[in-house]
Amino acid sequence: MEEYKMVDKKLYACQTEHLKDYRGIGDAPKDYDEYWKRAKADLDKVSLEYELVKSDFNAKSCEAYDLYFTGVGGAKIHCQFLKPKNIQGKIPAIVQFHGYWVNSGEWFGKLGYISEGFCVLAMDVRGQGGTSIDNGIYKGNTQSGHIIRGLESENPDNLFYRNVFLDTAQCVRILMSMDFVDENNIFATGASQGGALAIACASLVPQLKAAAVMYPFLCDFRGIYKNNFSCPSYEEITWYFRQRDPMHLREEFFFERLGYIDLKNRVKDIRCDVLWMTALMDNVCPPFSQMAAYNGITSDKSIVYFPEYSHEWLPYSGDLILSYFLERLNAWKGKD
Repeated sequence: MEEYKMVDKKLYACQTEHLKDYRGIGDAPKDYDEYWKRAKADLDKVSLEYELVKSDFNAKSCEAYDLYFTGVGGAKIHCQFLKPKNIQGKIPAIVQFHGYWVNSGEWFGKLGYISEGFCVLAMDVRGQGGTSIDNGIYKGNTQSGHIIRGLESENPDNLFYRNVFLDTAQCVRILMSMDFVDENNIFATGASQGGALAIACASLVPQLKAAAVMYPFLCDFRGIYKNNFSCPSYEEITWYFRQRDPMHLREEFFFERLGYIDLKNRVKDIRCDVLWMTALMDNVCPPFSQMAAYNGITSDKSIVYFPEYSHEWLPYSGDLILSYFLERLNAWKGKD
């Protein structure tokens, strides 16, 4: 399926139609449910205590803080936290997740949500471009590539993204513990890796109100490899075989391990509403991989296609996300 990198939008539209029932390649590990039951038990043991440090960022509309908490495994996680001023009663909240390798971004970028009366919590992923600390000790590749980090450990609980997924759920639990936050109206959003983390968060926190995501990462690892898809975001799969297993003696082990963190296997646990946006010319997170996860969602969902766009900012996506969240917020409040 190398043709997925071609720039023929008609071809992409045809393939997307064909993939409406695509569920990806390979099954979840046999002990998948037990694996995540154990992971959630580890999360339950972690304290919801957090530290707020007043930020140097100043705005008339909000109070801004650096928020720190200790995640599963003892990692210190940093988040940006913004709270609107002069709002009475419980405040709805949005949790944001960022793309691969980078960080939670500018404070300024959250002010649109603040103006509409939301708190915002934006998490820095462990060991990436922000200040969250990755304190894991891993066997095997640490040159780059968080997908495969921890894969060769004796215990699959040491997969890097397993704990990152749990961090996303802890973010929501912390928001729910704040006495001024409306625990019934918490939303998640992100693009690429951030979209993947918002979906993972939704799968782990049944109380989440809704998730709105753009072209999520971390979907259909076997499909990515079998379809000969290559780009920097997934190249660590090829690295592994070139550097660690050139004769593919451990191929089944490799993909079984990745099955624990493949979103196509996680989405069955989602209970909230989901808005999904897909760029049909995406050559970073290809449409077929995204559809493997989207098609497995059984809660209320909708998908918006952008035929001429690739892995880039999608025009009006911000408007769509805000409208989507406000519709669900207003529906809960009984407004017209």
